[in-house]
Amino acid sequence: MLTKRFGGLGWEVSAVGLGAWNIGNQWGEVDEATAWSTVRAAYEAGMTLFDVAESYGIPNGLSESRVGRALSGIRHKVILVSKIGNWGLRSGGEIPKTGVDSIRISGHAILGRLRTDWVDVILCHKGDLADPTVYLDGFEALKDEGCLRAYGISTNDLEVLKRFNREGTCSVVQVDYSLLNRVAEDEFLPYCREHDIAVMVRGPLAKGLLSGRYGDDAVFTDSVRAGWNAGGGQQAQFRSRVASVRRLSEIVSPGEEMVQAAIRYTFSHEAVSVAIPGAKSAAQARMNAAAGSRHLSREELARLREAVAD
Repeated sequence: MLTKRFGGLGWEVSAVGLGAWNIGNQWGEVDEATAWSTVRAAYEAGMTLFDVAESYGIPNGLSESRVGRALSGIRHKVILVSKIGNWGLRSGGEIPKTGVDSIRISGHAILGRLRTDWVDVILCHKGDLADPTVYLDGFEALKDEGCLRAYGISTNDLEVLKRFNREGTCSVVQVDYSLLNRVAEDEFLPYCREHDIAVMVRGPLAKGLLSGRYGDDAVFTDSVRAGWNAGGGQQAQFRSRVASVRRLSEIVSPGEEMVQAAIRYTFSHEAVSVAIPGAKSAAQARMNAAAGSRHLSREELARLREAVAD
């Protein structure tokens, strides 16, 4: 597994980490034993960074609880990233973050679910945040208490990131970036490189589309991708992306080869520190981890871009 520098923090992290959203039942039912084996397989395959959020899982927080149990005994050997924001949003009972103490109590709840005394990184989970003050002040309070090492934001909006980084305060950002969504390459990733912000890539497999397994008639039973089904609000985007994957399959075989090429595409960008694809089984975790064995060459990168171009 390659390691990469984690922005200005200077930490060394695996080029591929585990996005643990998928083990919390929102992407389909995952039992406790499978969740545990998925996390442990990721670690044994060389992943050193694990990403969760307070809102991940049915019920909220389930992904964190499962990661915390699975990392028992080895927590000190990994980097843990979580996020504050969106707790209760799916059920219509979102808990507002209105002051420093609301951030502090959320942070302490994360510590409990993850079974740890500290979290390496906590991100603001509000990608459209207009005023970051309450998060910045709350995160600083958690740092002062000694239970948080660094913080940042999860957003695709460069202006939101700039507001959060108004005094060089953002150490880490998480952004949606893949072969099928290259918007970040224009301005977002160059800004991060200029300001030495560690970049975590979510969605490197475009919610599974870059496995090459899905055609136009695919039906999704999980809550995350329901909008791709017939009559859903995201079906047009889904069909467009399936067409791009079909072109990609002419040069990269669907399945393991395509998955690994897609993950490598993201962390091969000079601004990216780590890609965090999700997994719902030990086998998927190992397959994703294998992508971390090498970067793509310039020629390979160019061929992949050309294949998915409209």
